[in-house]
Amino acid sequence: MSNLFYSNEFIFLFLTAHFHSFSQPAHRVSIVTLAQALLSSYKAVLQPMFGVDPERARHLQRDGPNELLQKRPKYIWKFLGYLFGGFCSILWIGVIVPPNITNLALSIAGFSGFQDWSTSRIMNSILNLLPSECVVIRDGESVKIEAKDLVVGDIVLLSVGNKTSGDVRFDRAEVEGGLDARGGLTLHHIIICLTIILVLMLLIVWLAWLHRQHRSFMNVSALLNNLMGCVVAFIPEGMPIAVTLTLSLIARRMKDILVLPKSLSTVETLGCVTVICSDKTGTLTKNKIYTAHEFQTHLDNDKPGANIAHHQLHKAGTLCNGASFDSATAHLPVAEREINGDATDAAVLRFIESVGPASQVRESNAQIFQIPFNSKNKWMLTMYDASSSASSENPSGEKLIYVKGAPDILLPRCTSYWSAVTNDIQPFDASARSKLVALQEKWSRGGQRVILICTRHYTPHAPLSSNEFNPEITQHALENLTIIGLLGLMDPPRPEIPNTVADCRRAGCRFFLVTGDFGLTAAAIAKQIGIITGRDEPRSLLDVIRQTKEAGGEATFPSSRNPETRIHSGLVLEGKDLRQLTEANWDTVSRYEEIVFARTTPEQKLGIVNALKARDNVVAVTGDGVNDAPALKAADVGIAIVSGSDVAIEASDLVLMGGFDSITQGIRLGRLVFQNLQKVIGYLLPAGSWSEIWPVLTNTFFGIPLPLTAFLMIIICCFTDLFPCLSLIMEKEEFDLLTLPPRNHKTDHLVNFKIYAQSYLFIGTMETVVAHAMFFLYMYKYARLPMHALFFSFQHYTDGFYGYTQDQLTYFNRVGQCVYFVTLVILQWGNLLSIRNKRLSIFQADPIRAKRRNPWLLAGALTALVIAIFVTEVPGIQHLFHTASVPIEFWLIPLPLALGILAMDEIRKLLVRTFPKGPVARIAW
Repeated sequence: MSNLFYSNEFIFLFLTAHFHSFSQPAHRVSIVTLAQALLSSYKAVLQPMFGVDPERARHLQRDGPNELLQKRPKYIWKFLGYLFGGFCSILWIGVIVPPNITNLALSIAGFSGFQDWSTSRIMNSILNLLPSECVVIRDGESVKIEAKDLVVGDIVLLSVGNKTSGDVRFDRAEVEGGLDARGGLTLHHIIICLTIILVLMLLIVWLAWLHRQHRSFMNVSALLNNLMGCVVAFIPEGMPIAVTLTLSLIARRMKDILVLPKSLSTVETLGCVTVICSDKTGTLTKNKIYTAHEFQTHLDNDKPGANIAHHQLHKAGTLCNGASFDSATAHLPVAEREINGDATDAAVLRFIESVGPASQVRESNAQIFQIPFNSKNKWMLTMYDASSSASSENPSGEKLIYVKGAPDILLPRCTSYWSAVTNDIQPFDASARSKLVALQEKWSRGGQRVILICTRHYTPHAPLSSNEFNPEITQHALENLTIIGLLGLMDPPRPEIPNTVADCRRAGCRFFLVTGDFGLTAAAIAKQIGIITGRDEPRSLLDVIRQTKEAGGEATFPSSRNPETRIHSGLVLEGKDLRQLTEANWDTVSRYEEIVFARTTPEQKLGIVNALKARDNVVAVTGDGVNDAPALKAADVGIAIVSGSDVAIEASDLVLMGGFDSITQGIRLGRLVFQNLQKVIGYLLPAGSWSEIWPVLTNTFFGIPLPLTAFLMIIICCFTDLFPCLSLIMEKEEFDLLTLPPRNHKTDHLVNFKIYAQSYLFIGTMETVVAHAMFFLYMYKYARLPMHALFFSFQHYTDGFYGYTQDQLTYFNRVGQCVYFVTLVILQWGNLLSIRNKRLSIFQADPIRAKRRNPWLLAGALTALVIAIFVTEVPGIQHLFHTASVPIEFWLIPLPLALGILAMDEIRKLLVRTFPKGPVARIAW
């Protein structure tokens, strides 16, 4: 106890004060009575003061927080994956031949490990932001706590869609459940295939020609050297690093706008979305439901005891309700109290409490059975003993049942109603039915969710604890119901929703409403938030059937991506309509611009997603409830709301932590990451692949001394090109990307012919020619070796060639290789400035002014320069990797040549802007 109290004096005063409350002398009090008194006194006095229950503190100290230990990664398999995965698998083949390849493969493995650690750290930081709470009963009151504070002995309250927060023993549970990556040839596969073709071509040339006529120039060891040089040259080893880091940084930016992706691929897929299917309650609305004002005012004007029917409604609303007030806020006004439970139940409870205390009704009625609301039945049932005695004393006999749910589901089962006029039960005849249905439709057209509350007395035949009890109640107890009242509930839309829907439409994404609500209610909300924009009444199933017949009546699964084939009208379909749709009907439905799917079950939501995906749509689904989970899982992108159920969050691909409008920013970033990845690839390929393979080819086919070593190739790929390309990730959008149509994931690939043409045939060819020219210039100026002498020199480039010794020729070649390397590094600066804009001139979007400012470009270019100086000028590196110092003029001459590359690309962009349908524009990336 010393860790809970300040001093022994405090304990003495506490005990002395408590002894005065005993009715007999303290020395005659039993030990049990004394212990119970001290415990109750602690809970009443000291626990609020110190905020710690000693028993729970002991459990926490003994057991630790209620958190799952993270599974330790299998580091040996990760290490082997870094060493032999991806491009390293090819590089290790040549370890036994050129000793530098070992260092190259190890370098890539190191970078792979770093990128994996960095990516995992970012994704874990994102996932750790997701809340984890649970509702428990402590000291007879329900409170919401962090899941990690759960201790042994806590009673956990579970509702549909919640995860169990620990090892829980269930008192009674009925669990019902029901619940693609697009593939293709990637850049990785394309590059490897091309590399294999080149290797085979070199091998054939060696067997057919070099081995016979220039045997001393290229023996078997030299052949293997060249083959591995070809592999290192053509494979852009820095590409996987750059792409993964690009996605990681975009994921970090999405985290900043409170959009949390669970995987990196989700970021890019979001930019392809063509259809958004959104749930209504809690997603498009605030999920802060309140009762309709007309009915509440009518109740408030009645004096207590004046109307039996109204008090029946008060009692039924209290007892057929799964919500409860959080004990921590019980002292606040009703409107400000926190409520644990479903939003609909919370609205009814808040309304009931404002009329009269609900706690008194609950204390005098013990619930003995309950069927919670689910999206399939669309009703909730509670059962109480018909007498005032508890259920344990009256296990059989007549029971009082309350049912609350959708009017269109329950009305066919009703035969009578409580009349507020006559204060008794009246038959539910055609006249009463028409009045009630008219009121329901009136409220629904105003966007209100209408619920019907009913009751009846029923005597069950099966025992309460038997397996037959639940089916009996479901099949027989919902007949001959008596209507108690009709409640209209308002769930106002989030204020940002109309603009979000408009932005999604502007981005080429159709926005559909998929809800379990009544059709009129769903259509009214859809009109309020802009999902349905026309003034005419939305079309129905009959219109779909008629249009299908006019189109031929056969299913063709056409693509609904083309806006010109769309039907620019609103359409409202309910769950009963979906059961009648054929595949040909779905072809027609998928062409509608504005659709509301109402009264849908989880299975139907899943069917909607699959039907739209089958017609060439990339579907995103937003939702927050357990009934949304199957559709969230099946969608191309499942989007959950952070305030939603655990099941919905678990099934989703990303989570919206802030406003719903952040989804448009997510689409914008998804499209931006695709464009920036194309820029990264377009930057890496000219020097990291094209300009590196040509030294190997000229050496093999034309007998020129090798202009670039494998070590310098890898330095370009993994160092000097990597840091500048990362600055391209930070590029802002050239224009409003929401004005572009969604990318076609089947045809608009990340790497296509246009990217290859830009990187290889245009920029890459210029860099290759200039770098070779600088190599020949150095050899002529410093070694007095003319270009024609180097061509077809083959085995003649050895001791005595032009009067030089072998050591001198080797030194000249090493310096020439470093000149080639430095030239590529500097020429890439021009490529860096040109690749950042697809169409705009650098004078329209320079990296200095605020609109497109990118200070990382300068930092990346300077980092590449420092690395180049380090590799070529440090004596230790020169000795280890056979590099050499580059004369100062060969650092300066490439600078205007880099500007020349920028100028050539500016001319290309000018032609594209001037002649948008010309031949240059057609092949422009």
